[in-house]
Amino acid sequence: MNLRALVTGLCFALIWSSAYAVARIIVAEAPPLLSLALRFSISGVVAVGIGLLLGQSLRLTRAQWRATLIFGLCQNALYLGLNFIAMQWIEASLAAIIASSMPLIVAALGWAFRGERLSPLGVLGLGLGFSGVALIMAARLTGGADPLGVVFCLAAALALATATLTLRGAASGGNLWIIVGLQMWVGAAVLWVAGGLLESWHLPANPQWIAAMTYQIFMPGIAATVLWFALVRQIGAVKASSFHFLNPFFGVAIAAALLGEQIRATDIAGVVVVMAGILAVQRARETRARP
Repeated sequence: MNLRALVTGLCFALIWSSAYAVARIIVAEAPPLLSLALRFSISGVVAVGIGLLLGQSLRLTRAQWRATLIFGLCQNALYLGLNFIAMQWIEASLAAIIASSMPLIVAALGWAFRGERLSPLGVLGLGLGFSGVALIMAARLTGGADPLGVVFCLAAALALATATLTLRGAASGGNLWIIVGLQMWVGAAVLWVAGGLLESWHLPANPQWIAAMTYQIFMPGIAATVLWFALVRQIGAVKASSFHFLNPFFGVAIAAALLGEQIRATDIAGVVVVMAGILAVQRARETRARP
């Protein structure tokens, strides 16, 4: 892996992991679903605009439309919607750690329901990863973390993992920016309806909330997408996915720095175990993908 790919991957993991702490700032000031709907509406305009400027087409294949609709629902509406709701009640670091288990869930579901083979290294990685998540959740629940928030985060990770496994490779064929933008609009449409039924809108005027929303729109929403596509072009999807093993560490560190969340000894131990598990699973996938 060259230096350019390493820097790109580190920047992607850092931005992706920062989304949880920033989201907690947003939901502390405004309703989560309507805030997320606003974010997706604006990010979708930016993404589709970039796609049109690059000459991409609004005419998608059937597989691309399917991927757009399912990912828009599962990733944007369910995964992020449930996480935003949960972060009204639990710390951003815990949400980031649970969300980081998504690659482990994908591997486990692929083994259980699709017959995908796991090497001994992959099995070891799954055991380590889930053990680390369980250790952190048990300590946090004992310490007073809201069980409903934890359940929402777990359901969110499962929704995204299911969509990822179902639609692996379905969005090939170009028009990536258009697909990303339309996915955001699908999520926004669902969230506007859900938020309108369940929440009352109020727009905070304080600079902190506006800065957090702006960051969410342009950094996790747009910049992380650019970095991910660049990373996949440089080193391929399997190797690029290895950078997810950094998300637990970055998520906990950013939440501590930005929000002052406490880092416990069990968090450190659990994060190390989760990182080792994710890295082992990704290494096993990389080995299997080699000709």
